[in-house]
Amino acid sequence: MLKLDKINFKIEDRKILDDFSLDVEDGKIHVIMGPNGVGKSTLSNIIMGNDNYKDYTGTITFNGEKIDGLSVDERSRKGIFLAMQNPIAIEGITNSEFLRNALTSRDSKNFSLFNFIKDVEKSVDDLKMDRSMIHKNINQGASGGERKKNEVLQIKILKPSFIILDELDSGLDVDSLKIVCQNIVEYKEQNPNTSILMITHYPRILKYIHPDYVHMMKDGKIVKTGDYSLALQIEKYGYSDTNDINEEENYE
Repeated sequence: MLKLDKINFKIEDRKILDDFSLDVEDGKIHVIMGPNGVGKSTLSNIIMGNDNYKDYTGTITFNGEKIDGLSVDERSRKGIFLAMQNPIAIEGITNSEFLRNALTSRDSKNFSLFNFIKDVEKSVDDLKMDRSMIHKNINQGASGGERKKNEVLQIKILKPSFIILDELDSGLDVDSLKIVCQNIVEYKEQNPNTSILMITHYPRILKYIHPDYVHMMKDGKIVKTGDYSLALQIEKYGYSDTNDINEEENYE
């Protein structure tokens, strides 16, 4: 579904991504773990087409099409979604208006207001959110956990085929983490061809969203790839002692 080929990006003289390459297949869940400052969030912004990160080299291919020149909204229409690490508040537009406009911009002819209201209300209930938030401005006055739930609400309504979860677990208590993860898992079960690229520091979220691949990132590139056990080994040894990480070590 997504192919990143030799992506390079630097800020002034500091190289953030160094020939970063990754293939994400249809229906697979990939996880990237790494210390602060290695380029994980930079990578997510580059994939999404953020204008502040457009001066990269390399190629991004999505479903066989090069998308390097496409804007954020064009990439979104193709099915790419970024659940942000720190979702911002937007004054003057309600959650309902935002979701409705996003859907009608894709396919206004087949938009059903009745189905839209029904889907939003069910999704809000699934996420254990107050229904009143539908009519509030986006994330205004919302806690960190509520903002993350709002990101997952957008996923459930907009139905992307490629989802980037940039530290979805940050700012969530245990109960909220279970709720958002359960909703992501249910979405994936209902849309099995959906691919997920998850960025995280901690393996606790992987107990709920089971990855197919775990990648350890250092110095702007992937230095080791494994399965869920690699995440547990990173938790045990940290990122600095890469020689201590044994890919054959078994963890339950």
